[in-house]
Amino acid sequence: MKKTTKIIITIVVIIAIALAIAGILILTNTKTSTKLGAINSAEDLSTLVDKIYEGQAIQLPSLQTQIIDTTDDSSVQYTTGLENAKDLEYIVTSEPMMTSQAYALVLVKVKDGVNADEIARNMNEKADTQKWICVSAEKVYTTSSGNVVCLVMSSEANAKPVYEKFKELAGNIGKEYEKSEEEIELPPEMF
Repeated sequence: MKKTTKIIITIVVIIAIALAIAGILILTNTKTSTKLGAINSAEDLSTLVDKIYEGQAIQLPSLQTQIIDTTDDSSVQYTTGLENAKDLEYIVTSEPMMTSQAYALVLVKVKDGVNADEIARNMNEKADTQKWICVSAEKVYTTSSGNVVCLVMSSEANAKPVYEKFKELAGNIGKEYEKSEEEIELPPEMF
């Protein structure tokens, strides 16, 4: 082959590789772009909780937002359903201080390089809808936006508007996961 032909082939290959990389970056950026802003602390997640509640008419008693210690595996599991926080940077939960209603809003920030959609799926599958013992959540909604995962569980009337507000604030979300409470069949003697 002539020297000029080798140079032309090399240039074409370099351009093709550059275009492929640019395409991947554009697709990745589109998928993870979010209107939530930078989340650099658990306090930023707490602020996001406040934004989610703005304008909401939630029929629950006083809600308390708490930062969960990511080194406390039992608190992590109780809050997220996950065994530990090895893939998480921050966890914040908002729940009633005292109530007979099942309700929890959980926001987590995943560590860099962790698939937030996978964390959302795991949280949806593993969240304990009966963690309050006397009451249970009817619905669980989970999704992600960028590196933030949102889980809401409660009655559909309370959970759905909060979940929709997160999606509105996020702008671009990942996969959505939904779970309904399983009906427990009681033995005939219980009737």
